[in-house]
Amino acid sequence: MVTVRYFAGARAAAGTGEEQVDAATLDELILTLSARHGSGLEKVLEVASFLVDEVVCHDRGAALPAGAGVDVLPPFAGG
Repeated sequence: MVTVRYFAGARAAAGTGEEQVDAATLDELILTLSARHGSGLEKVLEVASFLVDEVVCHDRGAALPAGAGVDVLPPFAGG
């Protein structure tokens, strides 16, 4: 299980700030979250950045460590 934390528009699309999900890779996590929360979150996940245990993760096929924290960060406006 991993803990998924949502920020900004991702939080609004998921309807929650945090949840526990069973997923082995980031790709699997994205598929699970899209199925669970629908097309609104799926669109956010397509453009989001992901932090795994506070480190940017670009390899969506990499294994997620058990108990990892995954932050979902949609693009932010402004600067």
